[in-house]
Amino acid sequence: MDHQPAPTPRPGLLTFLGGVGTVTGSKFLVETDHARVMIDCGLFQGLAELRRRNRRPLPLDPADVHCAVLTHAHLDHCGYLPKLVSDGFRGPVFTTPYTARIAELILRDSAHLLREDAEHANRHGWSEHRPALPLYTEDDVERTLARFVPVPHGEDVEITDGTVLRLHPAGHILGSSWVHLTLEDGHTLAASGDLGRPVHPLLNPPDPFTGADALLLESTYGSRRHEEAAARERFARALERTLARGGTVVIPSFAVDRTEVVLHQLAELRRTGRLPAGVPVYVDSPMALATLRIYQDAFADRAPELRPEVLARGGAAISPEPFQPVRSLQESLALEDSPLPAVLVSASGMATGGRVVHHLHRLLPDPRNTVVVVGYAAEGTRARDLVDGARVLKMYGGYVPVRAEIVDVPAFSAHADAGETVDWLRPAPPPATTYLVHGEPEGAQALRDRIDRELGWTAVVPRSGERVLVR
Repeated sequence: MDHQPAPTPRPGLLTFLGGVGTVTGSKFLVETDHARVMIDCGLFQGLAELRRRNRRPLPLDPADVHCAVLTHAHLDHCGYLPKLVSDGFRGPVFTTPYTARIAELILRDSAHLLREDAEHANRHGWSEHRPALPLYTEDDVERTLARFVPVPHGEDVEITDGTVLRLHPAGHILGSSWVHLTLEDGHTLAASGDLGRPVHPLLNPPDPFTGADALLLESTYGSRRHEEAAARERFARALERTLARGGTVVIPSFAVDRTEVVLHQLAELRRTGRLPAGVPVYVDSPMALATLRIYQDAFADRAPELRPEVLARGGAAISPEPFQPVRSLQESLALEDSPLPAVLVSASGMATGGRVVHHLHRLLPDPRNTVVVVGYAAEGTRARDLVDGARVLKMYGGYVPVRAEIVDVPAFSAHADAGETVDWLRPAPPPATTYLVHGEPEGAQALRDRIDRELGWTAVVPRSGERVLVR
């Protein structure tokens, strides 16, 4: 019998399921003849219309997805995974060891908050669902965590027949990666995830982009430039002004990485005397404290992601003594009775939930106090309202006047700005197409125009649900 030649593999198909037109909900499906690979699987956050998308079924059967690749552990990249598992996904989730550890904290906390929200809705009758049910449960999270497969940076792993994965350090948070996939037909696809900054105070810069046929590129700060030195001085002066007038500085901070970066800066200010020794620094976020332990383990393990000069200082790099952890809710509530000026670091970073909301409710009406927003504030969040000059905020069913000073320090973000992103691209051969994702429309369009102008690359801003060939 004559042997028939093997059929030529068809080009891969890329579908944009989330993370387009917004900085949340990242989900990208790559399909080949023999595999369906989900790159990131995050929750939508912010505006109510975005959050409602978490409840809409995906245009696929999760049981047909062979595996997932997770770039890092932030909720807008990993937070939908338990729902995918609840709906039938049974494949492995490939990610780095540190991302797996941090995602465990993030997902368990997410399920806890979803359950609390559903219980609150049922008690007070504000949900349109009867009864209100959480998007997923703690059991769904545990089944998700059992599917994680740790993959070190820099190693080639065949994740399905003919599809090879390599993760590269992205310098965004501990464990973060940018993704390179070689598909069955030999074409390649890269995804930046959240691209870190070359000046991150704790982490080494991202591995350089080496090229791919198609690139998914974040555009969070596609229209902005981080003024690093000016931002750190702005942060320091805000603290000095507030403490001089007897106020408290509250810093809404993401529990993962941003808290470590803020603590590093506070440690520097303590060392130079600009943060007086008698002023306490509180960290009021159980998740931030748990994440801090993972970072401390990374210091002990001398993780290659950490900067050598930071490793040389050890744990002192993220410990502005007398740093005081606030573990229990009772300890958090007791801060109301603290008569001294203080610095209070608390989650969540966009002030959409967590203990920081309680602190803002208490501190915003007093003009002696200051709120320092230290990263990207998405549309529809309280942090964004504050940055945009809101004079009142809605909290706990009422309105709170905003008399405290508001200071915006976006350069503390762990996202690359427009110039840093273009510099990351510059040495690489041009992809056939670069897709601008994970950005609001203005930022994505601005970065598209800059890539076209400075690099001459073909860059587009995709639409939600759009499908394109990888070739």
